[in-house]
Amino acid sequence: MTDYRIKKHPILPIPEQAEIHFFWKGQLLSAQKGETVSAALFANGIRVFGHHHKDQSPQGIFCANGQCSQCMVMVDGIPIKACMEEVTAGIIVEPLDGFPILPKIEDIPGMNKIPEITTPVLIIGGGPAGLSAALELGKLGVEVILLDDKHRLGGKLVLQTHRFFGSTKAVFAGTRGIDIATKLEDELREFSCVDIWLNSTALAVFSDKKVGVLKNGDTYILIKPEILLVSSGAREKFITFNGNTLPGVYGAGAFQTLVNRDLVRPAEKLFIIGGGNVGLITGYHALQAGIGVVGLVEALPECGGYKVHKDKLMRLGVPIMTSHTILSANGKDKVESVTIAQVNDKFQPISGTEKSFECDSILVAVGLDPVNEFYKKGVEYGMKTFVAGDAEEIAEASAAIIAGKIRGLEIAQGLGLDVGSVPESLYRTSEILKSKPGANRKVEYPEIEEGVFPIIHCTQEIPCDPCSALCPHGLIFIDPKDIRSTPMFLGDGFCCEVCEQCVAGCPGLAITLVDYRSNLDMPIISVPYEFNRDPIQEKDIVTAMDTEGKPVGEFEVLSVHTIPTSDRTLVVHLQAPREIASRIAGIRMQESQITHPIDHYIQHLDDDMIVCRCERVKAGEIRSLIRQGIRDFNEIKTVTRAGMGSCGAKTCTSIIKRIFREEGIPDEEVTDQTKRPLFMEVSLGIFAGVNGDEDLIED
Repeated sequence: MTDYRIKKHPILPIPEQAEIHFFWKGQLLSAQKGETVSAALFANGIRVFGHHHKDQSPQGIFCANGQCSQCMVMVDGIPIKACMEEVTAGIIVEPLDGFPILPKIEDIPGMNKIPEITTPVLIIGGGPAGLSAALELGKLGVEVILLDDKHRLGGKLVLQTHRFFGSTKAVFAGTRGIDIATKLEDELREFSCVDIWLNSTALAVFSDKKVGVLKNGDTYILIKPEILLVSSGAREKFITFNGNTLPGVYGAGAFQTLVNRDLVRPAEKLFIIGGGNVGLITGYHALQAGIGVVGLVEALPECGGYKVHKDKLMRLGVPIMTSHTILSANGKDKVESVTIAQVNDKFQPISGTEKSFECDSILVAVGLDPVNEFYKKGVEYGMKTFVAGDAEEIAEASAAIIAGKIRGLEIAQGLGLDVGSVPESLYRTSEILKSKPGANRKVEYPEIEEGVFPIIHCTQEIPCDPCSALCPHGLIFIDPKDIRSTPMFLGDGFCCEVCEQCVAGCPGLAITLVDYRSNLDMPIISVPYEFNRDPIQEKDIVTAMDTEGKPVGEFEVLSVHTIPTSDRTLVVHLQAPREIASRIAGIRMQESQITHPIDHYIQHLDDDMIVCRCERVKAGEIRSLIRQGIRDFNEIKTVTRAGMGSCGAKTCTSIIKRIFREEGIPDEEVTDQTKRPLFMEVSLGIFAGVNGDEDLIED
């Protein structure tokens, strides 16, 4: 059987893990110690984990975050979420086909009293905001319990291989996300007053001001905090299109988890829906993992993510089609192709513009919703409740770090500690880091072509300043009062010493150097490169691309090297004619054949798309009820069971609200649904204290 594990990566280390074995449908398969069941199945090429009880549709990974149940399998006779449970040697894994049948219990298990504890501060979520807040409180000696449902801290930082934007002084700008997570966690663990609970999930906030927590996946505990901070991040939005639940349709976070955390290759040919930063960055991560990116569509006339992210993908050979949308994912038991079309100014598909592309996976990256249920309940029940990061407002991780720092100081004030006022500069930095991309200008080329010039292909106003800190002579300037200004080169052709730190260290890989000193007519260009698929070597012929992803010619590689501060980024030297040298912004990584449409498009079916993944409710069913006059979410749930599934209506709620709006029903006329009390499903035995933590009970 083919092994789909990633064996080599330009940024991530590939650790050696002990091999163990497990059974899938009676077949002995290999896994690595520490892998989740889902990662082990993917590593063995298995994408279908079972079939839905309602219509026998194939089920597979979607969120890889424990918030849905698409990956449910049977392990030793018990239904589990494959993305949340680790493989252990000898387990018997079977697909979940239909409803699970639980094993009979001969004896009544032992039960314990549910332990209750108090703490000055409880933080839900160990991502950038939660870590930053806990650090501020740890420095002050405040006792904190920090919960996170993963095996390590960092949130989505642990999935990010690229360097981060923002301020070098305030938020580690220029450092890779995976390294920021490590730095923050290592620093936090120096403070013994911060009690870190990994693999532990907040389940609900109750009216008696207690928070129900599933600790280590097997013990239920009630925590009564004096102050609650919710930094639980965000969840991905879902959209409707025919075939949207086929195995191979992933959320961006799931794809990044499989590739950058689990180190398995879930696709050979990927198509991306959504041109925000998440979609653009994930496309880059796919290419780094050796996965072809067939294309990306964005319904808006321009991508909402940073232009440098978009340009970077286009330079690597990925076509980006704005004012386009997906019509269908095509295939019987898995994704085999995708059909797209151009849209008009009302975002309606234009007949005659349909195209289909061969692919085996579709990445859905159409935005995020705050995971703020705990915050709202805390406020409703009169708790001292704070919120930070994406749970408060969707923004970049750099903004979440500053928000966490601010909330940590505000919480200290709420506890009565003498910490003074929160500096106004922190609030201003927070607002700058949350800002959307601003104006765009043209690339500035040197008027006098002699000496050495950096060409700055970053032309959009975004909060980012590492390039100004990288130049040892301060020749690249960004206004320190507002780092959203675009960078400027202050020198002439004889100031630069060709240290190439700006080339290797720019988070957007948007700086090249043109060196005219040895040959005015054929200067040498320094280009950043972060790939090891078919590694570039001296004397290779490569296709050079301009800022917008257009080929400018084929050239021989003079050399490939790293510099001491490169942090795993290669610098490739090319030699090109003077008239085009400054236009070279990157090197094409994938060939154009992978991006060609197939010779006919595959027709999609209107209103045959799934709205509720858990209960397999279609858009047409919802529209029919709305047209009958129903305006109450709860009535829709009663008739269709939409929102009654195991994800707790996390996926379908926003879609149904959008269908109401599409049908001309304003939000104020719609009665919202009764909220589910628990964040995720938990075995009833756990609530009864089965296998409870006796040490906690004694305390």
